[in-house]
Amino acid sequence: MPLNKDTIIYNAVDYLRLSKEDGDKAESDSIANQRDLITNFVKSMPEIRLCSERIDDGFSGVDFNRPAFNLMMEDVRAGRINCIIVKDLSRFGRNYIEAGRYIERIFPFLGVRFIAINDGYDSAKEKSPSDDIIIPFKNLVNDAYCRDISVKIRSQLDVKRKNGEFIGSFAVYGYMKSDENKNQLVIDSYAAKIVRDIFAWKLDGLSQQGIADRLNEISEPSPMEYKRFLGLNFATSFQVNPKAKWTAVAVGRILKNPIYAGHLVQGKESTPNYKIKQRFMKPEDKWVRVENTHEPIIPQEIFDTVNRVLAQDTRIAPDGEAVYPFSGLLFCADCKSGMVRKIVPAGGKKYAYYYCSKNKAGDGCTTHCISEKVLEKAVLQALQNHIASILDIERILRYIDTLPMQQEEIRKIDTQLLMKQEEIEKYKNLKVSIYEDLKSGVIDADEYREFKVIYGKKCEEAEKAAERLKQDIALILAGKGANSVWIEAFKKNRNITELSRKVVVSLIEWVNIYSGSRVEIRFRYQYEYERALFFAENAKDLIATASPAPIKGVV
Repeated sequence: MPLNKDTIIYNAVDYLRLSKEDGDKAESDSIANQRDLITNFVKSMPEIRLCSERIDDGFSGVDFNRPAFNLMMEDVRAGRINCIIVKDLSRFGRNYIEAGRYIERIFPFLGVRFIAINDGYDSAKEKSPSDDIIIPFKNLVNDAYCRDISVKIRSQLDVKRKNGEFIGSFAVYGYMKSDENKNQLVIDSYAAKIVRDIFAWKLDGLSQQGIADRLNEISEPSPMEYKRFLGLNFATSFQVNPKAKWTAVAVGRILKNPIYAGHLVQGKESTPNYKIKQRFMKPEDKWVRVENTHEPIIPQEIFDTVNRVLAQDTRIAPDGEAVYPFSGLLFCADCKSGMVRKIVPAGGKKYAYYYCSKNKAGDGCTTHCISEKVLEKAVLQALQNHIASILDIERILRYIDTLPMQQEEIRKIDTQLLMKQEEIEKYKNLKVSIYEDLKSGVIDADEYREFKVIYGKKCEEAEKAAERLKQDIALILAGKGANSVWIEAFKKNRNITELSRKVVVSLIEWVNIYSGSRVEIRFRYQYEYERALFFAENAKDLIATASPAPIKGVV
């Protein structure tokens, strides 16, 4: 159709958008499909000249904060464009309120012609009475559709999290996504070695900053740079320098992340709804934690030890690289304050002592002081004795594993448990009967309350005893024998001749210092040790009966 001199020429932009998040159908809503549709439409519209194209590929239509859309609006305000063409209203946006504001107020004010081809809408044509109803209604349908898709996607992702599937865009440093299953993590051997070094250095007493400095000194790529090295299109708003380096924060994240022990913790953040993209941190009890979902890089025992160390108040001396062996573990036995290390010069030499921090600051308590050499000697001797005791218990438990006595032990505990359960039932029935006696007038209200308290307490004690018996059975069934993790932790240090930070934090919970330099030590796995010792002691008679010759370590 030829143009006359009064025909308005429109400089148009074709706006294309696609987002899987909105549930867009990849084939019918593809960028190429939208472009072809608009190009063919413009061929029949001689007054329209396509001057530019703006594409938001991978951006949701829920809001209008899209890069290509913003550039298009800059062209409109600059007067370079006065016509916008889209395939349909859903390509323009799925936010009912915002889409209506642009179509009904902003575009008319700016003198922009707006065309949605498949919806048959052209703002340059005379409106029919139904347009005032149909266009807002279609925008509302698009909005509702987006909301429905958002709910379905959230539900699907939540199911995946609860099933222990990894749903992040990028695998965490140390892991890769499996080629066979993108929701399964597999170990990246190179990065995993760095992760193991980080945990080992922390056990040796290095601070997070010290570990970061060491990694930067050997030019080890940071997690972000390593992703780029692998060719991943990774970006973050936290980066300040052109080339990201290791930081104390990055090291701390690795040390605290249970993913390295084989557990997934996901769903920490969310958005209020499908329209608001501002993320917020969810309460910890709302996080989704699934254990043993993938192969661990760090054994659970080491992960727990490191995180116990992170929770302690430890500081590195100004001229030191690592913390002292007892940092965060040494306390005054009376006031429970931490002990502080002080260098005392004497006779041209320097000697290290530990003092009660509260007393040293003049805040009370009494003088508690011990020489570092005396402390190390006492702790080393106690640790050697404790390990020797555990090795004796190990020999007993290893022999017990060859006897049919575990089933016998479980049978005896089962009998005790049955008696406790009968006792619980008895006291529950008594509580019911005294209420009936109260109603019948056999006892008065004061007597009822007295008996209720008595029977309630008896029932509670019996329930606690039953729970302990269940735990005893669990310990036996769990194989608290020669191959137990806690035994191996001490066993591998059987030949220890000196203390190190790694040994101290791995095997000791705390050390209390009394007046007169008396030392009290609480070893790790004390409960397991006491249960194993109790089990071994009670098993001696049976072992003596079952074995013609006593085994070493059995008195």
